[in-house]
Amino acid sequence: MNKIALFAFRGDPVCFVHVLLNALDMHAKEYDVKIVLEGEATKLVPELAQQGNPLFNLYSKVKELGLVDAVCRACSSKMGVLKDVEAQGLPISDEMSGHPSMARYKSAGHEILTF
Repeated sequence: MNKIALFAFRGDPVCFVHVLLNALDMHAKEYDVKIVLEGEATKLVPELAQQGNPLFNLYSKVKELGLVDAVCRACSSKMGVLKDVEAQGLPISDEMSGHPSMARYKSAGHEILTF
């Protein structure tokens, strides 16, 4: 099975739409795909959850499928969205000095792609 971890760092919705689309495409093709939100991408969490957002449907589907594997605790705190991440029930990761560890995904056999 192909294993992919999509690490999103950029807070640009035009970039993040590609994370969502690729995750859904890979999932449909039976890849083991995981999304990790880091850096400025964490600030998108409350925005994407608003029904008026153009990415709301894609984001909702990704969440329903459980494809968001980790949201960085340190970055979501720094971006002021930690409470939003918690309220959405997204998994929070902090095993590497407050951040998700890429090594964890590599050790599990995931190829890492960064956005």
